[in-house]
Amino acid sequence: MKLGILGGTFDPVHYGHLVLAETCRLKLSLDHVRLIPAGTPPHKTDIKITDGHARADMLSLAVSGYPEFVVDRREIRREGKSFTVNTLTELKNDFADAELFFLMGADSLRDIPTWKDPEGIAQLATIVTVNRPGLPPPSSSQVIDWVGENLARKVQLVTMPGTDISATELRGRVRDGDGLRFLVPRAVETYIDEHQIYA
Repeated sequence: MKLGILGGTFDPVHYGHLVLAETCRLKLSLDHVRLIPAGTPPHKTDIKITDGHARADMLSLAVSGYPEFVVDRREIRREGKSFTVNTLTELKNDFADAELFFLMGADSLRDIPTWKDPEGIAQLATIVTVNRPGLPPPSSSQVIDWVGENLARKVQLVTMPGTDISATELRGRVRDGDGLRFLVPRAVETYIDEHQIYA
Protein backbone atom coordinates (compact mmCIF):
# COMPACT_ATOMS: atom_id res chain seq x y z
CA MET A 1 0.00 0.00 0.00
CA LYS A 2 1.16 3.52 -0.80
CA LEU A 3 0.10 5.92 1.91
CA GLY A 4 0.29 9.72 1.64
CA ILE A 5 0.54 11.90 4.75
CA LEU A 6 -0.33 15.58 4.71
CA GLY A 7 0.07 17.42 7.99
CA GLY A 8 -0.55 21.04 8.86
CA THR A 9 -2.55 23.35 11.04
CA PHE A 10 -5.40 23.49 8.47
CA ASP A 11 -6.64 26.69 10.11
CA PRO A 12 -8.84 26.57 8.06
CA VAL A 13 -8.52 23.85 5.43
CA HIS A 14 -8.88 25.34 1.94
CA TYR A 15 -8.78 24.29 -1.70
CA GLY A 16 -4.99 24.74 -1.86
CA HIS A 17 -4.57 21.92 0.69
CA LEU A 18 -7.07 19.72 -1.12
CA VAL A 19 -5.57 20.26 -4.59
CA LEU A 20 -2.11 19.44 -3.20
CA ALA A 21 -3.40 16.20 -1.66
CA GLU A 22 -5.33 15.15 -4.76
CA THR A 23 -2.49 16.01 -7.17
CA CYS A 24 -0.03 13.92 -5.16
CA ARG A 25 -2.56 11.08 -4.82
CA LEU A 26 -2.94 10.88 -8.58
CA LYS A 27 0.66 11.45 -9.64
CA LEU A 28 2.11 9.03 -7.06
CA SER A 29 -0.72 6.45 -7.33
CA LEU A 30 -1.37 6.66 -3.59
CA ASP A 31 -3.98 4.32 -2.15
CA HIS A 32 -5.11 6.96 0.28
CA VAL A 33 -3.98 10.18 1.94
CA ARG A 34 -4.16 10.79 5.68
CA LEU A 35 -4.78 14.42 6.58
CA ILE A 36 -3.29 15.08 10.02
CA PRO A 37 -4.12 18.36 11.76
CA ALA A 38 -1.27 19.39 14.03
CA GLY A 39 -1.79 19.32 17.77
CA THR A 40 0.83 21.74 19.12
CA PRO A 41 3.15 22.66 16.22
CA PRO A 42 6.67 23.33 17.56
CA HIS A 43 7.32 26.03 14.94
CA LYS A 44 4.15 28.03 15.65
CA THR A 45 4.30 28.57 19.40
CA ASP A 46 3.80 32.35 18.99
CA ILE A 47 0.59 32.02 16.92
CA LYS A 48 -2.89 31.43 18.34
CA ILE A 49 -4.32 28.32 16.70
CA THR A 50 -7.98 27.31 16.56
CA ASP A 51 -9.03 24.34 18.71
CA GLY A 52 -7.76 21.13 17.16
CA HIS A 53 -11.10 19.35 17.17
CA ALA A 54 -12.71 22.23 15.26
CA ARG A 55 -9.91 22.11 12.67
CA ALA A 56 -10.33 18.33 12.34
CA ASP A 57 -14.12 18.71 12.03
CA MET A 58 -13.61 21.19 9.16
CA LEU A 59 -11.23 18.72 7.47
CA SER A 60 -13.79 15.94 7.81
CA LEU A 61 -16.44 18.15 6.19
CA ALA A 62 -14.05 19.08 3.38
CA VAL A 63 -13.31 15.47 2.38
CA SER A 64 -16.72 13.97 3.16
CA GLY A 65 -17.69 11.63 0.34
CA TYR A 66 -14.09 11.05 -0.77
CA PRO A 67 -12.99 7.72 0.77
CA GLU A 68 -9.42 8.17 -0.53
CA PHE A 69 -8.94 10.85 2.14
CA VAL A 70 -8.90 10.07 5.86
CA VAL A 71 -8.73 12.61 8.69
CA ASP A 72 -6.32 11.34 11.36
CA ARG A 73 -6.65 13.02 14.78
CA ARG A 74 -3.65 11.40 16.50
CA GLU A 75 -1.67 14.63 16.92
CA ILE A 76 -4.65 16.41 18.49
CA ARG A 77 -5.04 13.59 21.01
CA ARG A 78 -1.31 13.49 21.78
CA GLU A 79 -0.04 15.67 24.64
CA GLY A 80 2.93 17.96 24.10
CA LYS A 81 4.44 19.22 20.87
CA SER A 82 3.67 17.48 17.58
CA PHE A 83 6.86 16.28 15.91
CA THR A 84 6.60 14.81 12.42
CA VAL A 85 9.15 12.08 13.10
CA ASN A 86 7.00 10.79 16.00
CA THR A 87 3.86 10.75 13.86
CA LEU A 88 5.61 8.94 11.02
CA THR A 89 6.99 6.38 13.48
CA GLU A 90 3.47 5.69 14.76
CA LEU A 91 2.12 5.40 11.21
CA LYS A 92 4.90 2.99 10.26
CA ASN A 93 3.92 0.83 13.22
CA ASP A 94 0.22 1.04 12.34
CA PHE A 95 0.78 0.33 8.63
CA ALA A 96 3.84 -1.91 8.67
CA ASP A 97 3.50 -2.96 5.03
CA ALA A 98 2.83 0.55 3.68
CA GLU A 99 5.22 2.77 1.79
CA LEU A 100 4.89 6.26 3.31
CA PHE A 101 4.96 9.51 1.33
CA PHE A 102 5.19 12.71 3.38
CA LEU A 103 3.61 15.56 1.38
CA MET A 104 4.70 19.16 1.83
CA GLY A 105 5.03 22.50 0.08
CA ALA A 106 8.39 23.73 -1.15
CA ASP A 107 8.46 26.47 1.50
CA SER A 108 8.24 23.82 4.24
CA LEU A 109 11.00 21.77 2.62
CA ARG A 110 13.40 24.69 3.06
CA ASP A 111 12.73 24.57 6.81
CA ILE A 112 12.99 20.81 7.29
CA PRO A 113 16.66 20.89 8.39
CA THR A 114 15.45 22.79 11.50
CA TRP A 115 12.86 20.11 12.36
CA LYS A 116 13.40 17.33 14.88
CA ASP A 117 15.40 14.47 13.30
CA PRO A 118 15.05 15.25 9.57
CA GLU A 119 17.19 12.19 8.74
CA GLY A 120 14.73 10.05 10.67
CA ILE A 121 11.86 11.56 8.68
CA ALA A 122 13.65 10.65 5.43
CA GLN A 123 14.23 7.08 6.63
CA LEU A 124 10.55 6.62 7.42
CA ALA A 125 9.04 8.23 4.32
CA THR A 126 9.72 9.60 0.87
CA ILE A 127 9.51 13.38 1.15
CA VAL A 128 7.26 14.76 -1.58
CA THR A 129 7.44 18.50 -2.23
CA VAL A 130 5.15 20.52 -4.47
CA ASN A 131 5.73 23.88 -6.08
CA ARG A 132 4.56 27.18 -4.65
CA PRO A 133 1.59 28.62 -6.59
CA GLY A 134 2.64 30.07 -9.93
CA LEU A 135 6.19 28.75 -9.69
CA PRO A 136 7.84 25.54 -10.92
CA PRO A 137 9.04 22.99 -8.35
CA PRO A 138 12.52 23.69 -6.97
CA SER A 139 15.39 22.31 -9.06
CA SER A 140 17.47 19.38 -7.81
CA SER A 141 20.33 21.77 -7.06
CA GLN A 142 18.03 24.00 -5.01
CA VAL A 143 16.84 21.01 -3.01
CA ILE A 144 20.45 20.03 -2.30
CA ASP A 145 21.22 23.61 -1.20
CA TRP A 146 18.24 23.56 1.16
CA VAL A 147 18.52 20.10 2.74
CA GLY A 148 21.94 18.65 1.79
CA GLU A 149 22.79 15.77 -0.52
CA ASN A 150 21.82 12.91 1.82
CA LEU A 151 18.32 14.19 2.47
CA ALA A 152 17.84 15.35 -1.14
CA ARG A 153 18.03 11.72 -2.30
CA LYS A 154 14.74 11.06 -0.49
CA VAL A 155 12.93 14.06 -2.00
CA GLN A 156 10.49 13.63 -4.88
CA LEU A 157 9.13 16.66 -6.77
CA VAL A 158 5.52 17.05 -7.90
CA THR A 159 3.98 19.93 -9.87
CA MET A 160 0.48 21.03 -8.87
CA PRO A 161 -1.89 23.60 -10.42
CA GLY A 162 -1.61 27.13 -9.07
CA THR A 163 -3.94 27.67 -6.09
CA ASP A 164 -2.60 30.73 -4.31
CA ILE A 165 -4.73 30.61 -1.16
CA SER A 166 -3.39 31.43 2.30
CA ALA A 167 -5.06 30.34 5.55
CA THR A 168 -3.78 33.56 7.15
CA GLU A 169 -5.55 35.62 4.47
CA LEU A 170 -8.73 33.55 4.88
CA ARG A 171 -8.84 34.23 8.63
CA GLY A 172 -8.42 37.94 7.83
CA ARG A 173 -11.27 37.82 5.31
CA VAL A 174 -13.61 36.42 7.96
CA ARG A 175 -12.58 39.10 10.47
CA ASP A 176 -13.17 41.77 7.80
CA GLY A 177 -16.56 40.32 6.86
CA ASP A 178 -15.47 39.42 3.30
CA GLY A 179 -16.51 35.76 3.43
CA LEU A 180 -14.90 32.59 2.08
CA ARG A 181 -17.18 31.64 -0.81
CA PHE A 182 -15.35 29.55 -3.46
CA LEU A 183 -12.14 29.58 -1.38
CA VAL A 184 -13.09 26.71 0.94
CA PRO A 185 -15.66 23.91 0.53
CA ARG A 186 -19.21 25.09 1.21
CA ALA A 187 -19.56 22.81 4.26
CA VAL A 188 -16.42 24.35 5.78
CA GLU A 189 -17.68 27.87 5.06
CA THR A 190 -20.96 27.04 6.83
CA TYR A 191 -19.16 25.51 9.83
CA ILE A 192 -16.97 28.61 10.25
CA ASP A 193 -20.03 30.85 10.04
CA GLU A 194 -22.16 28.79 12.45
CA HIS A 195 -19.40 28.48 15.07
CA GLN A 196 -18.19 32.06 14.62
CA ILE A 197 -14.60 30.90 14.10
CA TYR A 198 -12.18 33.72 13.20
CA ALA A 199 -14.92 36.35 13.62
